[in-house]
Order: sequence, then structure tokens, then C-alpha cells
Amino acid sequence: MLPTRRRPLPNLQFSADRLLQELQQAYVREATELWNQGLTERAAPSDKRFAGDAWSRNPVAAFSAALYLLNARTLLGLAEAADTDTKTKARLRFAVEQWMAASAPSNFMALNAEAQQKALETKGESIARGVKNLLADLQQGHVSMTDESAFEVGRNVATTEGAVVFENELFQLVEYKPLTKQVYESYLVVPPCINKFYILDLQPENSLVRYLVDQGHRTFVVSWRNPDASMEDKTWDDYIADGPLKAISVVQDISGSKQINALGFCVGGTLLGTALAVLAARKEKPVASATFLTTFLDFSETGILDVFVDEPFVQFREMQLGKKGLLKGQELASTFSFLRPNDLVWNYVVVNYLKGETPPPFDLLYWNSDSTNLPGPMYAWYLRNTYLENNLVKPGKVTVCGEKVDFSKVDVPAYIYGSREDHIVPIAGAYATVKHLPGKKRFVMGASGHIAGVINPPSKNKRSYWTNDKLPATYEAWLAGAKEHPGSWWTDWASWLKGHAGKQIPAPKGYGKGAKYKAIEPAPGRYVKAKA
Repeated sequence: MLPTRRRPLPNLQFSADRLLQELQQAYVREATELWNQGLTERAAPSDKRFAGDAWSRNPVAAFSAALYLLNARTLLGLAEAADTDTKTKARLRFAVEQWMAASAPSNFMALNAEAQQKALETKGESIARGVKNLLADLQQGHVSMTDESAFEVGRNVATTEGAVVFENELFQLVEYKPLTKQVYESYLVVPPCINKFYILDLQPENSLVRYLVDQGHRTFVVSWRNPDASMEDKTWDDYIADGPLKAISVVQDISGSKQINALGFCVGGTLLGTALAVLAARKEKPVASATFLTTFLDFSETGILDVFVDEPFVQFREMQLGKKGLLKGQELASTFSFLRPNDLVWNYVVVNYLKGETPPPFDLLYWNSDSTNLPGPMYAWYLRNTYLENNLVKPGKVTVCGEKVDFSKVDVPAYIYGSREDHIVPIAGAYATVKHLPGKKRFVMGASGHIAGVINPPSKNKRSYWTNDKLPATYEAWLAGAKEHPGSWWTDWASWLKGHAGKQIPAPKGYGKGAKYKAIEPAPGRYVKAKA
């Protein structure tokens, strides 16, 4: 291996010293200005945590907020100035951001001017309610993001009419009642197994499942089981063989179709893509088209999640969970929440405990709090072969269900969607899929993040999406030639899907097929109702 060329060390040292000197001088100058102003009335900082009138009217609180923001800027500057590799710098930045989010004066009653004002106005009742909220959250094991008592799965979320027509140890297959006289033969949805499927069926007005049914597709959805101790030895191979591979086969049997259409969302897309590679290795092509929503097949650009993954961490997880065990759902939920700590953690600490308020009902946040476990062996395999080593896109590198995985053999039309502000599957990571699938592809970008970008029904007439019929080598080049369209990407997808949906047939009168696939129970089924 040739040695890596580096700039001369003296120049690096000089540059680092200069940056540190500039940071020090800027800090001393701004701190002196703050000190000289003293505890006089001042305008509240622009940061939304300190933007309320109570902050500007309270000199001590305003001073603490201004000093905190100065410290935060300086610490982040120090992290950026560190003379180290990219990954270490990202970890430094992440650690500083976590520490600064936790240490904000807004998180403490003694410094939060708004919480103090509310305590005075309510004669202490807000403090009593805050303590009550804290004790309730300690008992349930997580910070409340919404009024969870306002929702019940099957009552006012996951309400699209249907029935469970098949189940095994890993999933239930839900078939939905047609809403049109004619239907396209079959459409299978594979959601992520790290969350519950009803993110795709929250309310009738924002349900992707109902939208599919409205568009005339005979729709089936995989509802993953929430793993318990009986599943603690399940592997990635088990999830492929008894998950999407089995679901595809069952939908074929029920519909009588030689080919079906399929969609994978997030990790569900990774599972679906792997299953399609297994089928391609077996020279089978039961899927006519595939849609991948905010999905990694290529894990070369994983964004902030990369800070967690290195060889020692993966080895530790393999030692801990590689043979048997469960990754608890609350650990997964906490990890994802702390990717956006101000919005998804400390905001609720302030509202629930310091101000004594109950967060309003919000279906998406109810779903976000309904966590799921993962089998340890499956999770450990996934960590090493995706985030750490990116083996799925190396033809023949990994064997799944007895077959070498090679995405270059997955020759199916593909609709690939990424969200512009996605922090779970960064948009460049979603775009990377186009490099590995050989069939005809369409890439579309939507506004907003991982969930809000996907769940954007046309009826809301919100946000935008971008298209570009050309697929250059990089996302940046694609974006440079992309055209913005107002509204939801769902309409673009629906138009694309009609060209691949096959023939239309009279809508079936019942669920399943004969004695082999009878309706077991009404949708959404009991698997989705199991708590972690």
C-alpha cells in the first residue's frame, strides 16, 4: 500500500494554533461585552428556547442564555478546529452537541424564566403537575411526547379496514378491503421491523395504505411481530426467509399472480432488497416492480449514525447479542431521539416537568413512542454487514439464505425515494441505490425528514418534491438538474406505479383464499398491539 501524502506537520500545527487563537480572542471579546453589559435588560437570543418574553424581562435569565450560547458556539468551534480524522471530528461534534443540549439553562427551573413565571401565575400548581408528570414517565420508562391516552391501535390509528390472512413466527400478513370495483392484482408493503407498520396507516387522511387501496391496488402489508424471549435467536437469514420471501410467496398464492409489486420502507427496504437479491440468485422474478422509500442498500453515506459504529462497538454488540438476546426497543428509541436532542428530548423535559403541561395528542409521536425490540443475532449481523463493512453492495461478499447477494442481478423497475432533510437515511445515501440496481429507475426527492417527508398525502397540498429523469453518478449532480414540483410526491409515484401494476381484475368479495388463507382476525391484528 502506498503511503498517504500529508501536508507538512508545521503547517498543520500553525493552522490549528491560529484557529485556537482566533477562537480564544473571539470568546474573550464577546464574554467581556456580556460582562460589561451586566444584568441589564436585554433582548432575548434568537434561539427558540429563549425567545419568549419572560426571558427578555428577566435579566439573570437573559444573561445566562446569552452566556450559554457563547459557550456553545465556542465549544463547537473547538470541535471543528481539532486536527483529526473526519469520523473523530464528527464524534467530537456530536458529543459537544449532546452536552450543550443537556446543559441549556432552559432545562433547569432555577434558570428557566418561562417556567418560573408559570409557577407564579399558577401559584405552584405547574410545579405539582410537573412532578406528577415526571413520576408517570418514570413509571412508563420514557419521556411522554404526546398524550398517549388519546390513542389506541385499531381504534383511532391503524383503522383501514382489512383482515389478517396469514401469520408465522415473525409477521402477520394484513389484506385490506378494496375500495374500487376493479383492482390491480396485488401490492405488498414491507415496513421496517424496527418500528410498527401503522406509521403507514395513522389516520384515514394521511394513510399511505388507504391511498394505495384508493388507487385500486389489492394491498397487503407485513405486520412484524414485536420480538420477545422466544425470538432471541432469530437471525438476518430468518428475517429474509420468513419475512419478505414468505410474504411474496403468500401474496402470489392468494392473488394467483405470477408477479406482484412490492414496497420497502427504511429497514423494510433493505430487507426487501436483500430478498430480491436472493430471488435473483435463484433465477426467480416474482416481483414486477419495487419501490424503496428512505432506504439504504448502500451504507457508504450514513450521516450522523456513523458516529456510533466502529469495530470495537460492533465486537461488543456481537459478544453481547450475537448468539442470543434482545435489543430492547427503548434503547433504539432513545438512540434515535438523541439524534435530535433539543426537539425530541429536552423540549419535552421542559414542557412536561418544568411547566407542568401535558403534550397535545399527535398520532405520529404516539407511534414514535410505541417501540419494538430486535433479536440480538439479527441486529448484530445487520450492524457489521451494513453500517460497519457495507457488505451488501459488494457482489458475492455475503451469503443470505444460501445465496450470494448481488444487487446487479436484481433487474426490476425501481422507484427510489429520499427525503431532503432526512437524518436517518441522508438523501445522498438514498440516492446511492441507483448505482446498484440495473433495471429502469426513477429517483424522486421529497421535502422534510425521514417520516414527515414520506407521510405527505396529496390532500394536504404541502411541501414539494423534485424529479430528474437523468441519473448521474452523484446526488449533487442529480440535484443540479432536478425540477421542483409543488405538493406531494405520492401523485408522481401513483402515476409511475400504474405503468407497472399489471392487469385489473374484479375486486375480491372476501379476504384471503379458500381454506388455506382464511381471515384470522380483523386488521390491524394482534402482533402490532404487543408492547415492547
